[in-house]
Amino acid sequence: MPHFIIDCSQEIIQQVSPDLIMDTVYQAAEATQLFALNDIKVRIQPYQYYKLGENKKSFIHIFGYIMEGRSTDQKANLSQQITTKLAVLFPQISFLSVNIYEFETATYCNKSLINPENTDNNRHFEL
Repeated sequence: MPHFIIDCSQEIIQQVSPDLIMDTVYQAAEATQLFALNDIKVRIQPYQYYKLGENKKSFIHIFGYIMEGRSTDQKANLSQQITTKLAVLFPQISFLSVNIYEFETATYCNKSLINPENTDNNRHFEL
């Protein structure tokens, strides 16, 4: 937790390496200090086939999934920081956006939470 899934047009990864794009998102998220160290996950999915508005050629949209409990201001700052950093890499991009969604703590489960040795229900157990 958290997860940042980058959807983008194929040409995006031809302009800038996928590693640099993912590192930029990772570092922007890490800089907010909202997340446990080494807990951020970023992945990228370039699309070969897509349709945009007239004269629009490229897009990046990031779906951020975080555990509930952050304030609206914290979530807004997170999306603004990611957008700001990517805008530097892609000054001519047609569409650049970020949306933050929350996982509900009550319904979230991971491998650490089902470990019988994890008696404190620590979702970071074993990390």
